[in-house]
Amino acid sequence: MFGLIGHLNSLEHAQSVAQELGYPEYADQGLDFWCSAPPQIVDSIKVTSVTGQQIEGKYVESCFLPEMLATRRIKAATRKIINAMAHAQKHGIDITALGGFSSIIFENFNLQQIQQVRNVQLKFEQFTTGNTHTAYIICQQVEQAAHQLGIDLNRATIAICGASGDIGSAVCRWLNARTNVADLLLIARNQERLQALQAELGRGKILDLETALPQADIVVWVASMPKGIEIDTQMLKQPCLMIDGGYPKNLATKIQRSGVYILNGGIVEHSLDIDWKIMQIVNFMDVPARQLFACFAESMLLEFEKVYTNFSWGRNQITVAKMDQIGQWSRKHGFRPLLFEGLPI
Repeated sequence: MFGLIGHLNSLEHAQSVAQELGYPEYADQGLDFWCSAPPQIVDSIKVTSVTGQQIEGKYVESCFLPEMLATRRIKAATRKIINAMAHAQKHGIDITALGGFSSIIFENFNLQQIQQVRNVQLKFEQFTTGNTHTAYIICQQVEQAAHQLGIDLNRATIAICGASGDIGSAVCRWLNARTNVADLLLIARNQERLQALQAELGRGKILDLETALPQADIVVWVASMPKGIEIDTQMLKQPCLMIDGGYPKNLATKIQRSGVYILNGGIVEHSLDIDWKIMQIVNFMDVPARQLFACFAESMLLEFEKVYTNFSWGRNQITVAKMDQIGQWSRKHGFRPLLFEGLPI
């Protein structure tokens, strides 16, 4: 059985979803209540592969809310993720994906040092960040959406914002190894990690955001957009493909200009309807019966293949070979990257 650990976008969102899921006692409560609320299994899921194989899973609501980080309730936020992991393990889930902020919190606050939650000894090999599948899908979106827009990768400059992160560095490795992209622009706050990545790739220019954007035919965002940042859309190339692979996805609200095409990155579409109610209620996707985050789909793929290991774990461990492997499984079971509707593939 696979598991998905997720959370909602805001307190207001959580109150609305709680009412729809049949938890009225949660629906009119404030942030203090949610800080102390335990994790809940709120949905059972059935997924059918195009091979005919069927698997079952559970959706674990962690009760984490982004406001906990915004108000510096760090202990509450970290406790949410660890408790949700223990809850999944206690209910016999073999492989669980950490969705949304879950994996970010786990990494940034070094939660691997917490190995015991009450009477549960955490088995980290039963969890995955899902970042390998996310990185693979973003790379497929780069290649296929560029083709849709008539952008020739052989002549294109691609800027990767968040290049030093787990997903960003994996995207750089793939583009370097699997495409003939003309130039890579590496953008991130951590200059030391960027220099190490540049040395590993043997190419790429380290630039700040303002310098890189006017040069880019394609921009891959795999970092949350910094607060207060303003992008002068007039300086962007036309056409310009922007793939919003960060969390939360907010590029479309900030950049609106003819000739600039924004695609939600790291999203897959399944060939068959998925039997779940949670995605219908939380309203994250345009087609909730078939669309989902690639990180969630990774746990499904591992369940289909009976590979019960932390396939994606740690920082900057994603290899091109592992992306090839998860990509093969993804295609085999009927997942494909989200692309622009109405344009030829």
